[in-house]
Amino acid sequence: MSELQILLVDDDDALRTALVQTFELAGLEVEAHPDPHSALARLSADFPGILVTDVRMPGMTGTELFQRTAAIDSEIPVLLMTGHGDVAMAVAMLKEGAFDFIAKPFAPERLVASAHRALELRRLVLENRRLRRLAEDADHASPLIGQSPAIDRLRATIRQVAPAEVDVLVEGETGTGKELVARLLHRASARRARPFVAIDCAALPDAVAEEELFGLGAVAGRRGAEGRIVAADRGTLFLDEIDSMSPALQGRLLRVVEEREVRGGGEGPRVVDLRIVAAAKTDLTEAVAAGRFRADLLYRLDAVRLRVPPLRERRGDVPLLFAAFLREAADRFGRPVPTIDAAVSARLDTHDWPGNVRELRNYAQRVALGLADQGVTAPELEPLPLRVERFEGDVIRGVLEEVQGDVRSALERLGIPRKTFYDKVARHGLSLDAFRRVE
Repeated sequence: MSELQILLVDDDDALRTALVQTFELAGLEVEAHPDPHSALARLSADFPGILVTDVRMPGMTGTELFQRTAAIDSEIPVLLMTGHGDVAMAVAMLKEGAFDFIAKPFAPERLVASAHRALELRRLVLENRRLRRLAEDADHASPLIGQSPAIDRLRATIRQVAPAEVDVLVEGETGTGKELVARLLHRASARRARPFVAIDCAALPDAVAEEELFGLGAVAGRRGAEGRIVAADRGTLFLDEIDSMSPALQGRLLRVVEEREVRGGGEGPRVVDLRIVAAAKTDLTEAVAAGRFRADLLYRLDAVRLRVPPLRERRGDVPLLFAAFLREAADRFGRPVPTIDAAVSARLDTHDWPGNVRELRNYAQRVALGLADQGVTAPELEPLPLRVERFEGDVIRGVLEEVQGDVRSALERLGIPRKTFYDKVARHGLSLDAFRRVE
């Protein structure tokens, strides 16, 4: 999306020039037009901005321009600048959908504040449209959603590796989608019709781990009971969080990896035909160096290593993922896909998502249920230009306090021209006398 801008229309050359300066001093992008016809040619259904127009103009009034703008896109905010005699008409336009009207003469701050609100509304409208398009496109996308180079490479590697009969080590932080990668490898392999058995090594208590994995039925009085490794015979065995496995279990697993056989239950070894996909949330090379993981087991599992990037390394994929998750959640809950507000938009833009894709999916579910405000603080809702404006005022105020209102010293410290300085002092409502020392 291009930067939001203000389309300004006024046939008074002097006033138009003054308004352009007012908007630019406020850090807003503005494009000025002397007549409605040239401005109308710039508008489209996806115009990235708002319209600010005078009402009384020759050829086409601001009211007509508003109506023709609404015909192009009824969600383009329109601000009307009116004389006192046109207030009743402007109120009627508000009922028809105009965003605001500003009665002349007006304080520049009043117009800028209204423009900020209108721009934020337009930004949210365009963002919601974009998310809806992404959600529709995501219906036919790969389950591994994303358009970043890292995800493109991962998808290509999965397609290349899946048909090969090699074990795979998948590394990635918690919540990045390591099990999804394992399932995609299984789905694209010749084993797709056979079992996919997933084992969470971190959730496996040591007391029952051997029986669960290797089928030590004789120990538990259930002769011949098979473990989950045998259950994966001729399919894919997914060992999640293998870095959490105890050293003793690592030794038992090494035999399975090396010889593709399972010993247990007091019977002879059981030969198994497996493709093993192991996943770790930490770098196993570092775990080996620290003595937490067997080097020989790593070497045998590490035929192919895939890395699933965290969301902070592919922030451009966040809107696409969120759109897909939001639509998925809305369908599951039997609700329409909701319109996101400023709080949701700010969170998508600024949050680091330490829980990665899992955290984003859970957040989309809360949004679908109308619980999006949980954990979102009010400061995120303030538009960036307003924060910059407040910061600028604080800096100038602090400098004036330090130099006790001395203009020459303030100019040196701020590094701005005298005229710009006085313009900013006036815009922030500062009085130089208030800072000067009284003898």
